[in-house]
Amino acid sequence: MFSAACFTLALTLLLSFISMVHSASDALETEVRKRAAQVEPKLIAWRRDIHQNPELGDQEIRTSKLVAQHLRSLGLEVHTGVARTGVVGILKGGKPGPTAALRADMDALPVTEPAGLPFASKAKGELGGKEVDLMHACGHDAHTAILMATAEVLASMRKELPGTVVFIFQPAEEGSSVVAPGTGQSWGAKLMLEEGLFKQTKPDAVFALHVMPGRLGELSYRSGATTASSDSLEITITGKQGHGGMPWNTVDPITTSALVISGLQTVVSRRANLTASPAVVTIGTINGGTGPNIVPETVQMSGTIRTYDEAVRRQIHENIRLTAVNIAESAGATAKVSIAPMYDTTVNDETLTKRMVPVLERAADGQIAQAPLAGASEDFSFFAKEAPGLYVFLGVTPRDQDPAKAAPNHNPRFFVDESALVVGTRTMAFLAVNFLSSQATADSPRHSRPFVQENH
Repeated sequence: MFSAACFTLALTLLLSFISMVHSASDALETEVRKRAAQVEPKLIAWRRDIHQNPELGDQEIRTSKLVAQHLRSLGLEVHTGVARTGVVGILKGGKPGPTAALRADMDALPVTEPAGLPFASKAKGELGGKEVDLMHACGHDAHTAILMATAEVLASMRKELPGTVVFIFQPAEEGSSVVAPGTGQSWGAKLMLEEGLFKQTKPDAVFALHVMPGRLGELSYRSGATTASSDSLEITITGKQGHGGMPWNTVDPITTSALVISGLQTVVSRRANLTASPAVVTIGTINGGTGPNIVPETVQMSGTIRTYDEAVRRQIHENIRLTAVNIAESAGATAKVSIAPMYDTTVNDETLTKRMVPVLERAADGQIAQAPLAGASEDFSFFAKEAPGLYVFLGVTPRDQDPAKAAPNHNPRFFVDESALVVGTRTMAFLAVNFLSSQATADSPRHSRPFVQENH
């Protein structure tokens, strides 16, 4: 049994430990805030340069070169060609401690940007053998610039940092422009992990942020499931071709596909357990036929599946196959269903999220909010399955606009108010220094092994 003196001593030591942790992180935060403000002009310039020169997933040659040159200028250990065009920078602090990973995605979208911005994109790329216009319509230009600035801030403080920071500049978050889903080949975060990213430099936590319409400079977050899983869906309906004026001699895949699309609506509304997870099944394309008087042989459909629970995900896959095959059979046709898993649900670690909420509040000067479930998907989910992860959102809508009416991500009118970028840099740096400081004080000293890319 503890005596009163022992209890007093234990309480004193605990309070001293808490005070020491807060003192170390407070000093680092003060320095981060100052240095982030100093680097802001470069941050904005980087973002504009990257915005004006967008590149598709797995084609981020110019962007990765820009990032690698910057990281080398800071004296970081730099690895290029990771997962085709990714860049990894490793910063070792002056004190022993744990490892934190910070991730930014670099790829753009096949979207035509309207005129208006002096740094608007006029770039073109190749996708599926066709030339397409390119735009950073999802804000990955902002993410890349924010992490470049974060690297500069933390590198300038390396002597005070306890532990290691891994900067992950990831390609192909939106998908690869050179690898098709369902081919057995990986891209983006998954490929980085397959090549050994976390085998050699295993982080104790991994962080990322995403810009989106929202109150300017506000950080939003949620614990647990945050973004949806994503699976690509392809259905081919095969009938019997013939004359459109004599349909009784045919098996019409167009009318059959209409019945299948209607039937798929019940997969979510009547078959999915929506108390366990929201779910979405969307058919986005339908193609068939060559002339108005010809019943075609086949119709191809494609779509996407979104869920937040693995059991619901598996059940929906099964029900889609069952529905499409049986409806087609009832019409005398056949249905071939292909479902290719893309990204898993991004799950924010509950313990890590709870620890970092006060940090987010300080980084955003009190502007924080609970985020709703996002219907978008993220391959950050693969990183967060390997280490405790936290994925947050940064509002970038100008103050004179209503975020609810602002153009969403992936829209050609999507707009980033650049005054929010410094909040992003502050956030990433705050998350890193607070995590490293608290873990370094609590844990015994650790050392990271150098990253060695594995070729497959």
